[in-house]
Amino acid sequence: MGGPPRPVGELLEQDPRAAVELFAECELLRAEAAEAGVVLDDSPESLEALDQLLPRWRSDPELLDHLGNDAGFYLGTVVARTVPGAVWRLGGDGTPVVLLPSGRELAVVEDGLSWAESGAPELSQVYGEVSEG
Repeated sequence: MGGPPRPVGELLEQDPRAAVELFAECELLRAEAAEAGVVLDDSPESLEALDQLLPRWRSDPELLDHLGNDAGFYLGTVVARTVPGAVWRLGGDGTPVVLLPSGRELAVVEDGLSWAESGAPELSQVYGEVSEG
């Protein structure tokens, strides 16, 4: 791609494949998970494993925000890759969301931030609700 990074909303509109790959990176979350022996393989089971992590990041506001964003993007990645018909798109406020086959928009970044801050909702719980239809 080269040059300065484009805002994710612009990237999602102009190059959806690149945006999806960027969302799936989740470097900080993957590092935290690996340190705890959890492999993030984009499966629903990996969301359950994340829910069991000891939340060491909660005492560091900067880390918490970054990890929460990563958790949201990872949740969205798992949903988009495993729930038939689910796709990334821009929400009304310009943030990436996952559009579910039902037409509902899943605000994955909000869910990820909430998970990082308080553990609720659990990522696997959100996935379970959306995968049922």
